[in-house]
Amino acid sequence: MAPTDDEPDFRLDGLEPANPAMGESFWDAVESESHEMGVLASHHSPDGRTSFFVLHDRTATWGIPGEPQLIALHLTRDTEARTFTADFVRLPLVSMAQSWLIKRGCPTDAIGLPEGMGSRPADETTVALERRLMGDGDNFAVLFSYTEDSGLKPEITVLLRALGEMAPYPYRVLLEELDTSTWTHTLREGGFETFEAADAWLEDRDAPLPATPALRASAARTSAVPTLPPAPAAGPRSGRSR
Repeated sequence: MAPTDDEPDFRLDGLEPANPAMGESFWDAVESESHEMGVLASHHSPDGRTSFFVLHDRTATWGIPGEPQLIALHLTRDTEARTFTADFVRLPLVSMAQSWLIKRGCPTDAIGLPEGMGSRPADETTVALERRLMGDGDNFAVLFSYTEDSGLKPEITVLLRALGEMAPYPYRVLLEELDTSTWTHTLREGGFETFEAADAWLEDRDAPLPATPALRASAARTSAVPTLPPAPAAGPRSGRSR
């Protein structure tokens, strides 16, 4: 993830949490570390009642190995009661964070990354796949994700399970690779018929991701209304190395 120093302004001056437990969770997971977070994208409603953020948590690189470094945050303010609610989730990919926010009412064209923020897609295949993830993310459960940023070739791997019983190649692996010399990234998807096959690819990485005909066809389609991806599993799997 390309660095950013744009510290978030949550616009919560004079507001109290609508629920003490929610407020404590928001403080612990987001607000207390906001000075170490950068805003990749944000949108505020004209009436000031809602805000949407895609945040990059720089502290994650020193935390649990492989933990997702992005936070999707939805803030709702009750200006009469002077309270706020915060809904947030950690996700491994920008397109997943965008989709989560769009599902909660953020305009689709308002949560894109500004020019120069984050890394740029390196090719049209990456652009098409990111658009599709924004559109059909709620068709999959995230079984595993790992963000590797300590080596010479930073990458993010995600293992998905299709929720539809008739979905072809129900296990999908996403691989995002970052070129730090150009700050561009590629995103690829591979389909597997079984969990064991997908897991074996993640373990060995001895062949390119299998680009099946069914996946190539679906990559050409994008949804008019992006939907919600589920949250990733908490923490990396034991024994996974990168």
